[in-house]
Amino acid sequence: MSAPKDPRPPAPEPLPHPVVDNHCHLDMTLDGCGEWSPETALAAAAEVGVTRIVQIGCDLQGARWAVDVADRVPGIVAGVALHPNEAPRLAEQGWLDRAWGEIEQLAEHPRVRAVGETGLDHFRTGEEGRAAQEDSFRRHVDLAKRLDRTLVIHDRDAHAEVLRVVDSEGPPDRVVMHCFSGDAAFARECLDRGFWLSFAGTVTFKNAVGVREAMQAAPRDRVLVETDAPFLTPTPHRGRPNASYLVPLTMRFMAEHRGEDLAELCARVEANTFAAFGGEWEPAGP
Repeated sequence: MSAPKDPRPPAPEPLPHPVVDNHCHLDMTLDGCGEWSPETALAAAAEVGVTRIVQIGCDLQGARWAVDVADRVPGIVAGVALHPNEAPRLAEQGWLDRAWGEIEQLAEHPRVRAVGETGLDHFRTGEEGRAAQEDSFRRHVDLAKRLDRTLVIHDRDAHAEVLRVVDSEGPPDRVVMHCFSGDAAFARECLDRGFWLSFAGTVTFKNAVGVREAMQAAPRDRVLVETDAPFLTPTPHRGRPNASYLVPLTMRFMAEHRGEDLAELCARVEANTFAAFGGEWEPAGP
């Protein structure tokens, strides 16, 4: 019997300048893909020039894990939140206030750079859960402002509603649109508010014409890159497990379609990430 095929794609050619994967879920795995330790995942990424990761926790367990790993592993900082689809579920169970209290405490940890991912998701949450989702989003906006953390926004099928909430609350100093999914017109609305636009492997998908146009139109000082791993693996490995070591595929695609030198764009994206997340932090260890 032949050995099973390794579900992880091969490592791409290293980048000419380091970049940061500003949105990753190291605590999640996909079926058929063996779990990597944070150290292994970061070492594989560092081999190709991805020397730092922002680990995002989306529920209480994930937020606790994110803070713990950021406290232990050089090169990793954390974001903590209740995901937009988690908040309505907790509200229905009567657990939202208790969970929110712990998120507030975790966000105070010095290795936490971000409150997120938070926001609105009108794809997976129906009308019955949207009031709780919006209330949770507003709490996260307030927390980011109180603690001077970066607000990382999840926006799925809710562009106008996301901007309505942020405008009514008043945004914190630093806002990142995670896995930007809008077109060039929506990008301009976000850019007018001073937000950073973060592009994942989706920008490489054939059907993502609007996202590509937004990426091409975004100023160099507002562009970030991410994986959202283990999801959204860039072309040509779409459908296989994603990880931070695959960021070079997205970066090369972005440089080509923006008509920019790869090394210069990498340097700009790295600087943008430090600006967006409150300053530089140490890279992965040897």
